[in-house]
Amino acid sequence: MSGFLRTGRPARGAACCAIVALVSGCASLHSDGNFLGILAPYRIDIVQGNVVTKEQLDRVRPGMSRVQVRDALGSPLLTDLFHSSRWDYVFTIRRPGTEPQRRAVVVMFDGDKLVKIDAPPDLPSERDFVAQINPSSTGRQLPVLELTDEERKALPVPVKVASEAPVSIPGPARSYPPLEPPR
Repeated sequence: MSGFLRTGRPARGAACCAIVALVSGCASLHSDGNFLGILAPYRIDIVQGNVVTKEQLDRVRPGMSRVQVRDALGSPLLTDLFHSSRWDYVFTIRRPGTEPQRRAVVVMFDGDKLVKIDAPPDLPSERDFVAQINPSSTGRQLPVLELTDEERKALPVPVKVASEAPVSIPGPARSYPPLEPPR
């Protein structure tokens, strides 16, 4: 039995080293989710809600009906059963490597007429919003899709085929009755 304990010490030492290595692996995860700064899990962009831009909000005026507001801003993301006079237009976007964005526009009605709009002062214009969410603006290099003059010259010359007489396709063998009766 004493021989077994003596030979088991290296195995125990190796097991302890393996446990320490595994536990220290958790510490190698960076705050951005990368493992050892190399591997990163794929994370999708999460876009939820209604985008309300400056141009849309400029079309909405107090006194408009609910239908007119819905035409200008779209359907609200939230309608409260207990506060039917309040519509909430909430927009959130979460992208890897950027701060999450959240905007909320609250529209209040009195009966069927719009009475109040609560919106943040920094709503983007449509052009600014598209520039924010456009993946090409993230610094990614886009491929060139047009050939250079040198590449065009390197292309093989198309072979011209002697054109034959146009093939005529015969019409229907019989005529069909008209779809509408004559008047």
